[in-house]
Amino acid sequence: MTKKRILIVDDSFVMRALLRGIVTSDPDLEVAGEATNGLEALQQVKEIAPDLVLLDIEMPHMDGIECIKRLRLMSKVPVIIVSSVAQAGSPQAIEARKFGAAEVIAKPSGAMSLDLNAKKGHEIVNASRRVLGLS
Repeated sequence: MTKKRILIVDDSFVMRALLRGIVTSDPDLEVAGEATNGLEALQQVKEIAPDLVLLDIEMPHMDGIECIKRLRLMSKVPVIIVSSVAQAGSPQAIEARKFGAAEVIAKPSGAMSLDLNAKKGHEIVNASRRVLGLS
């Protein structure tokens, strides 16, 4: 089976590295690219056509909510929000869902969640597999 290709979008190098480790922990998933903001993400989606986008909300130049709105105009690629401001029931989580986010996962310890893998890694992999039809 061909690995499913994932685009990671987060303005923090550390968070991208943590997400990269989570994605590559599953033998069916691979990182196809990375972006540091919504503008870069839109360009990457055009260039690499990923199977899934892991998208932060709080980023410079274009945040995740604006990115998902624009993404819906050009692609049907599924999006999973991974963000510190996307707590269950928050306005950002509700807005992300409204614009088509398949899943919304809150970072466990704020914008710099160094415990992301320990606390949410399994949830991110499971959500990715579910959204990609691998479960």
